[in-house]
Amino acid sequence: MTIELKFHHGGISVPDLEASIRWYHDMLGFEVENRFEIPSARARVAMIKRGPLRMELFEVEDGKPLPDDRRVPDRDLQTHGNKHVCFGIRSVEQAEQELRAKGADIVFVGRLKDLAPNIFMRDNSGNLIEFIEQPDLW
Repeated sequence: MTIELKFHHGGISVPDLEASIRWYHDMLGFEVENRFEIPSARARVAMIKRGPLRMELFEVEDGKPLPDDRRVPDRDLQTHGNKHVCFGIRSVEQAEQELRAKGADIVFVGRLKDLAPNIFMRDNSGNLIEFIEQPDLW
């Protein structure tokens, strides 16, 4: 393939844009890069950034809540569509300690044979976020 790809951002619909901006800042260190509206979707949007990582948060008028099955990784796989975002980290053990100290809603910590250790947590709206240990990235 001749098209060169680099990850730009993931998008998440949230019920309260300001609360989610605070959560992503306090829990993961993201800062607001810019804000805009999409009138045709009746959405207020914030692009948040931490280093080269970006996430786009959407607050849509009359949005529907996240179904309970979408809040649990194994059950969420049974629904077609995007599942979660995943960030590479140096150490699952260190990240787990820091996230627990911040009161993160941790779903589980995986330390399975032949798989890189990982953590699944939920953001303040119930959206799944994965962290996978990749010390070779650093």
